[in-house]
Amino acid sequence: MPEEQFVHFEDDGSIPNNPRLPVVIYPSAFKENPEEIEAVFNRNDWTNSWTDGVFDYHHYHSNTHEVLGVRSGSAKIQLGGEQGKPFDVQTGDVVVLPAGTGHKLLESTEDFQVVGAYPDGLKPNKKLGEQDERPEVLEDILDAPLPKYDPVHGEDGPLLTNWS
Repeated sequence: MPEEQFVHFEDDGSIPNNPRLPVVIYPSAFKENPEEIEAVFNRNDWTNSWTDGVFDYHHYHSNTHEVLGVRSGSAKIQLGGEQGKPFDVQTGDVVVLPAGTGHKLLESTEDFQVVGAYPDGLKPNKKLGEQDERPEVLEDILDAPLPKYDPVHGEDGPLLTNWS
């Protein structure tokens, strides 16, 4: 399995991103068993899960972190807002977005589906990068509780080491 990647995005004036925590990408984490993504997330206390696509506009959640596991298909997703970077994801990949991280679907195959979930089953808000969201969202991002478990690896995952 390829090694995880850690990517940090700066506040672009619209999408705040997270000043402390990087995005964590686990390439091919579930390549052999994508049907198990939701069960593993839930077992690791990333719950309130759902299966669908990704919105095709920039948005973020200021009150909680989010994990996205690619259950089928492939896509190009822009992370970090307009000034961010596009990433290609495919079946089995997992992307963990710290609170405040912008994400947007750029293109996808017809069968593209992700499983999303949140630590401790928190209910996410949806923010669009409007100026009237600040400064409240900046405080929310810093106050978002750290997860107890890595969504993929549980108690011993690299997310916990890098997000401590």
